[in-house]
This record gives sequence, C-alpha cells and structure tokens, in this order.
Amino acid sequence: MAVAEKRRNLVLSGLEPLIITPDSVFVNIGERTNVTGSRKFLRLIKEEKYDEALSIAKEQVEGGAQIIDINMDEGMLDGEYAMTKFLNLIAAEPDISRVPIMIDSSKWDIIEAGLKVVQGKCVVNSISLKEGEEAFIHHAKLIKRYGAAAIIMAFDEVGQADNYERRIEICQRSYDILVNKVNFPPQDIIFDLNIFPVATGMEEHRLNALDFFRGTKWVRENLPHAHISGGVSNVSFSFRGNDTVREAMHSVFLYHAIKNGMTMGIVNPEMLSIYDEIPKDLLDHVEDVILDRRDDATERLLDLAESFKGDAKVNDKAVQEWRNNTFQERLIYSLVKGTDEFIDQDVEEARLNSAKAIDVIEIHLMAGMSQVGDLFGSGKMFLPQVVKSARVMKKAVAYLLPFIEAEKVGRSSSAGKILIATVKGDVHDIGKNIVSVVMACNNFEMIDLGVMVPPEKIIAEAIKHNVDIIALSGLITPSLDEMVFMAKEMKRHKMTIPLMVGGATTSRAHTAVKIAPEYPYTVLHTTDASKAVGGASNLMQADTNEAYKKSIKEEYDALREGYLSRSRDKNFLSIEEARKNKLKLDWDSFKPVKPNFIGIQSIEVDLNDLIEFIDWTPFFQSWELFGKYPAILTDEVVGEQATIVFADAKKMLQQLLSEKWLTAKAIYGIFPANQVNDDDIQVYDDKGNELEKFLTLRQQSQKTAGAPNIALADFIAPKNDGIQDFMGCFCVTTGFGVDEKVAEFEKDLDDYNSILIKALADRFAEAFAEYLHLKIRKEIWGYAADENLSNQDLIKEGYSGIRPAPGYPACPDHLEKPTIWKLLNVEKEIGVTLTDSMAMWPTSSVSGYYFGNPESKYFGLGKIKEDQVVDYAKRRSISTDKAMKWLSPNIAD
Repeated sequence: MAVAEKRRNLVLSGLEPLIITPDSVFVNIGERTNVTGSRKFLRLIKEEKYDEALSIAKEQVEGGAQIIDINMDEGMLDGEYAMTKFLNLIAAEPDISRVPIMIDSSKWDIIEAGLKVVQGKCVVNSISLKEGEEAFIHHAKLIKRYGAAAIIMAFDEVGQADNYERRIEICQRSYDILVNKVNFPPQDIIFDLNIFPVATGMEEHRLNALDFFRGTKWVRENLPHAHISGGVSNVSFSFRGNDTVREAMHSVFLYHAIKNGMTMGIVNPEMLSIYDEIPKDLLDHVEDVILDRRDDATERLLDLAESFKGDAKVNDKAVQEWRNNTFQERLIYSLVKGTDEFIDQDVEEARLNSAKAIDVIEIHLMAGMSQVGDLFGSGKMFLPQVVKSARVMKKAVAYLLPFIEAEKVGRSSSAGKILIATVKGDVHDIGKNIVSVVMACNNFEMIDLGVMVPPEKIIAEAIKHNVDIIALSGLITPSLDEMVFMAKEMKRHKMTIPLMVGGATTSRAHTAVKIAPEYPYTVLHTTDASKAVGGASNLMQADTNEAYKKSIKEEYDALREGYLSRSRDKNFLSIEEARKNKLKLDWDSFKPVKPNFIGIQSIEVDLNDLIEFIDWTPFFQSWELFGKYPAILTDEVVGEQATIVFADAKKMLQQLLSEKWLTAKAIYGIFPANQVNDDDIQVYDDKGNELEKFLTLRQQSQKTAGAPNIALADFIAPKNDGIQDFMGCFCVTTGFGVDEKVAEFEKDLDDYNSILIKALADRFAEAFAEYLHLKIRKEIWGYAADENLSNQDLIKEGYSGIRPAPGYPACPDHLEKPTIWKLLNVEKEIGVTLTDSMAMWPTSSVSGYYFGNPESKYFGLGKIKEDQVVDYAKRRSISTDKAMKWLSPNIAD
C-alpha cells in the first residue's frame, strides 16, 4: 500500500457503529449463537424457544463480543425461517442489536434471507472461489447491493489454502475480482486465511501458524484496506484436554497474529491466558512450536505439557491407582468412565459385602448411574459416554441376575416404569434406543417393544406391566398420524397415564395442536434424551407432578390457541393462481442431454468404494454431538468426545469392511419424461409407451414479486412444447446385515456398538446415494460428464441437477414411493420393502428421483391449502380424507 494512501476504515453497525481503524484493538466475534457450535443454542432454536436463544446472544454482547456470529445451518431446521425470525427478534432487543451481526451460512439462500431483514451494516460469512468465479461474482454483487461486508475464505476451485503461497495466490485473485470487476469496497473485504493445528507430529503441519502470520502480513501490505479474521482455537487442537497449554497457545498465536495485522476473530476469552503471565518455560516452548524455531519443538512441548496436565490426563501408573480404592469407588469409576475391564470382579466383591444381591444394584451401582445422570444432565458427559456407561451397567446386572434369581428377589424400586416403542409403520429406532439407554441410566425401568408396534399392542403391554409412562417415537411424517391415533385409542381405553412423544418429525407445535386435544391427560413432547429424562422425572415426582402436568397443559393450550387463531389464508394463493405463477424455464433454448442409458439396472458395489463419499456430520448428530465435521473434532465443548466416538467408528469401519458385514445394493432407472397437466410427470419407455406418472405438489405461499411458486414438475419440459426430456429414480440400501450384527451386540448387552453399526450403515446408505448420483451425472446419463467436484462440494450439493426424495421438503408426499417401487420393481430386484406407513426396510436405505436440468434446485414445499389437497386426491384417485391424512403436516390451518 502506498505510504501516501489514506487507509479506509471498515465501518460496521448495529444500532451503534463499530469503526475498525489501524489503531483499533482486536475485535472479538461471539459464536455461541451458532447451531453448529453450540448444542444449547441448536436445541433452543429447534424447540422455537427464541426468547431463551436471545439470552445467549445478550450474554455474548455483555461478555464483550463486538460482533455476534449467527448460523442456522442444520439439516432439520428451516434455515431461512430461523435466520429471518431470529434477526427480526434481535432487532427488537437494543441490548443485542447495538452490535453488528455476522450472517454465517454455507447456503446462499439463508445468507440472503438474513440480508433482507438485518438492520445496520453486517458481515456475510462467507463466500469464496470454490464454486468458480461466476458464483463468486454473483454473490459479491448481491452482498454489495445489500450494503454488507464479507468474509472471503482462502478457498478456490482446487481446494483450501494450506500454505503461504496458496494463501496469497487465492487472496490476490479474490481481491482483484472484487475490487476491479465488482467494484466492492476494499475496506469491506475480510479474509479468513484458515487457521490449522500445529504440533500434530506431522512434518507438513510445522509451518501452519507461521504461514498464517506471513499470509496475514502479506495481505495487509499488498491488498489495500483489507482485513483478516479466523477461528483461533483450531491452532491448539493437538492439546485437547490440557487447558493450560491450550490457553497459552491461543495467547501466543493471537499475540503474533495481531502483530502481523490480524483484525478480528473468534476466540473464547475463557480459553486465553495473559501473554505476559504465561510461565517463561511454557512460553518459550509454545513459541518454539508456533514460530517453528526448533526441529524438536513439538516433542519438547509434548514433554513439558505433562507437567501442566493436572487432572486432565494421567499416566498409566496413575490409571491403575483407582484399583486401590474401595469397591464402591471402583464401581462408580467404571460406570462413569465406561470401562468394564474389572466390572465382574468389583461386582462380586460388592455382592459379598451386601446383604442381598439386589442391594448391589439398588445401592452401589445406582450410586454410579446417578452420577452419570447428573453429569449428562449438566453437560459434563456426552451421549456416547452415557451409552458406554449403560453397557457397563448391563454387564454388571447380567452378572448379578443368577444370584438375584436364587434369592427370589425382584428389583424393588426404580425411578419409574416406562414403555417405549416406535409407532406402527415406522422402522427407525436409533433415537428410540438412545433414549431408552439414557433413561435406564437414570434408574427408569424400560420396556422396549421395538419398532412398527401397533396401538393395540402398546396398550395391552402398558396395562400388563402397569407402566407409569408411554413413550412413542417416530421419524417419518406418517408417524405423526399414528401418534394422534394412539392418543385417541388411549382415551377410548380410559387410560390416564402420561404420553410422551419424540422423534425427528415431531414438534412441540404438532403435539399441542394435533395430539394433546385427543387425550385429556398429560401429553409431553421431548426433543432429545436429556429432555426425556427431565420430563419423565418431573412426571414421577409425587409432590410436584400435578403442578408440572398443569403447567404443560397450560403451555400447550396457549400454544394451540395462538397457532389456530392465526389467519393465514391471506398469505396463500389458490392452486390455480399458484399454477399461473409457476416456474417458467426457457424451453426454446434448452436441449436436454439424451442419456447414455435408458432403462432399468440393478447393481451391487464394494463398500470400500463408498468411503470417500461419506458425510460424517450427521453421524455425530446421531450421538447428539453437534457441529460440522471435521471442525467438530476440535470443538471446545464436544471435540474430545467426538474424537473418541469417531475413533470407535473408524475401528468398527475397518472390521465391517474386512469381514463384509454389509452389502450395498441399488436399482436405478432413466426414462424419457414430460411434464403433463402442470404438476405431473409422465415417464415412458424407450419406445414412447407410457409407464408411470409421478405426481408433484406446488408451493402455494404468497411470494415476493417475481418469485415463482415451484413444483418439481417445473424442471421437466412440458409435453406440449414438443421437447423430449428425461428423468430418473432410484433406491439404494446398505442395510442388509445390520440386524444380524445388532442381535450379536445386544446379546452381549452392548448398546454402544449396536447403535454404532446402525449409524455407520446409515452413513453408507447416504454415501451410496451420493456415489450413484455421481455415476448418473457423469456416466450413465452423462449430462455432467466433465464434472470434477470434491467430496465437500458433493456434500454441499454443488453439482448440476438434484435427487429429491419422497418425504423430504420438495416432495413431502410419501405416497410417491410405491410408484418408484412399481416402476423399478424394487422389492423383487434388491429386496427393499415399504411398510404401511411408507418407511423403507432395511432402514439404511435411500430412494428418490433424478432431475438433470441445470436450473433444477432443492426447495421446500411449505404449507399448502386444502384446495390443492382435493385436487391432488382426484389426480391420485384416492379419497380426500386419505390425502388429508398423508399431507396433514403440510396443510395450512
């Protein structure tokens, strides 16, 4: 930058301006309002407890955050809705809205939704060149139009910048495009140069911090007015569990980064030492690593770190010292740590010192499980650890059972007896099993009826066992109606026990509006295992349960009244109006790519071919560990436990592959197709004979000017235009073999590995769907033969074309699945079946459509009006009542 050139300051604002000048101190960005980084914030947003979520934002501002980062990227969230609502609520809170907002998302639609409502001048996090210059320029122009600043990731079409040369290459190119082609204000450009771990033991990581400093200095000297940001905690990943060393590393890194020109970043103030107060010896060792001053710097810091570990980690000798404790202390240790190496030995000692074998469970073991429950409830233990604790508990109980039987003594006390089941038609049970395990850890006696359980069996077993609570689980949309029917049946049988419901498709609103009115006694919705424990415990407290039940009823009554009193018709078009506002593509200039293959084909692939396609983020979510992979492995809160469960998964993965536990089968079809009757898609064979017709649903919500009401049929050329278009459909499964392994693990009382194999099978199924879609795009259909995307790009759906699935936002109608099954002969060819509620078995299966039009995109149908439901029923030749049942979650009140 020329000496005479005056620096332009970065000016951001909420209600108050934040002016970042060359003399400004480091700007700290608060990140706890990020669903990928805060489990608590994610839970509150999912439960729509926005008032409580706002308190997190307020705490960050009060804690000194000068900018707050807001991220709503989570698979089960409507990100656009959540971002819009939260920002609107922030605008009404002067204590929060006085600071600028950082709108953080990997999805442009969510970013733009935030830009439309945020007040003041915000920061967009982030855009980059990874999708190419055209997308980069398009997004930058929109950000400029909205008047925001932007974080630019050091990432291009080749990949993430991981050395000094790549950092300056990408930053220079990005800057030139922004300043020269977009006319983007250079002071509004903030580069994230990627902070990577040091002291990993890998030679190529030695320069990670130094390259960041050099890159920062270069940007500040060569790209006038630009700023630098980053997430500081990544640098200390190698020392998770040793807070003293981590805090020193953060301080040293930040000290040198700021000296080199770093302007702002995300750093937890509680994980930061005062630079001048770091012990001299530790400071020297840390700086040797950060600045790469010695070849043996990593080894020396690792050795020194042992003296700072305190209770975080202990050596092998100390590990065995717990064996010198009393048997009670040893039992508690085994349960909390999830280790069963000595459990039989310690249980036997406890039995010999007890009056009855049952006392070992009710006194000694439950003391340990009570500690587990307390630690989990306070967020000091995580779900994988709890499941391991339950495994130890089961093995201890199994050892004691013969002695209990000999004494003819049954278990005399528990926190309560709960019947749990996945409802009729639904085969998903990972979530149910996790809840069952966690409840058992909290001294509840669990009666697990499994999956696809009809109401009559649930009621009969509940009466037979005299249970205190019935808990229902469901993952697919039709399960919601099963829960409503179950509530009616409980009323018909004059039952009075509480009903708990949970699962991915359930919600507090649906419970209040649809289920609670059908059962005059307590109905409670729970979002996860910890909430289920808290709810069940409150219901079982004799002195407070009536007040708790009353509070639930009042809460749900108010929620239902508010929900039903909304007048929403004015926000919707009739189906005729929506069709007039359909998406109109330019069919005159579009020539569909003729597939290389037309017809139906079944295949079987080696699981090894699918590994590179695995998206690991949902794997961690299944364990209630929230964050994106691989960043979750370095997360301040869940990183250590995520790393442990990931290591267990990788170990099982190797055994799974070598011993061929699972098989990967698929069937797909590519067909000539045309849009007919506005909303339907007719598919043909290669001779032009009609095969099947796919029915699609159209958005009916009122759109902003120029925005269309989309249906999937819009992506297929209309028959009347005389263009022969094409589409496909598929089903993949990696679920055969899962049940056999689950049975083996459950025989050994091993819930942890039982859940682990199911979670891995699900990941393989999604990976198989991604793998097959790639083959379709590049080879089988061939409409994107030149595509060259990384796995991260595939996960972010950066490809041309889409593969929506029945039951998901664009096509929530599960009744489309039988059409796919009939067209492809799925059951006969690969053995995947459909339940009455259209759930796929085996559960580790994925089905859907293929659309190849480059203009096709994923969207959410949202709410529809009853006039479309009636029209849809006629098109499908079913009763309106049946259509209402299947589409009820999407019907506007």
